[in-house]
Amino acid sequence: MTQSTGPARKRIFLILAGCVAGAIVGFAGVYGIGGFQRNGAPECRPAVTLARKLAPLTRGEVAAVNVATSPLKVPDLAFTDADGHARTLADFKGRTVLFNLWATWCVPCRKEMPTLDALEAKLGSPDFAVVAVNIDTRDPNKPKAFLKEIGVEKLAYYADPSAKTFQDLKAIGRAFGMPTTMLIDKSGCELGTIAGPAEWASEDAIKLIRAAVGS
Repeated sequence: MTQSTGPARKRIFLILAGCVAGAIVGFAGVYGIGGFQRNGAPECRPAVTLARKLAPLTRGEVAAVNVATSPLKVPDLAFTDADGHARTLADFKGRTVLFNLWATWCVPCRKEMPTLDALEAKLGSPDFAVVAVNIDTRDPNKPKAFLKEIGVEKLAYYADPSAKTFQDLKAIGRAFGMPTTMLIDKSGCELGTIAGPAEWASEDAIKLIRAAVGS
């Protein structure tokens, strides 16, 4: 009995150690570089203050939005417009942006895209824009046909067939799957991020966006 106790304890210790290690890796996977990063960009400190005020509004249909808890400057993501002209996130400086990455093979995107379209129709202005970027890497005509099929009309078409935008957000711990959406302030700083779809045309979402814009 005494002889088996030692190996048994050792096995239990190894199992517990593995669980702790797994939890640490899982935490790093969820929060990524951004979770531990304190990039301290001075221009992003007001975004954290605003994010705290937005936190009570992340409920109902937008309860999965994680508000920023530390200053994070979003990379100057690059993509193209419907005419193939180069665009970047910096082109929207001065506007609050709901930045979304989507793809035709993303099943939740089929349901989410019309809600983003409705949000742009309702709140799109010189102060706010929904910037939805397609990251299909093959047939460039398929995404446009997809949007037409599901009745999206108000969203401007943006694409990144290299999917580098996804990799750039993944590098700062802000992209894990599709769709990925970031709420970004007028200075290009993170206000909040959500992994997965949301009902962006809902009253919950509209209240959140209006508060972020300051209207």
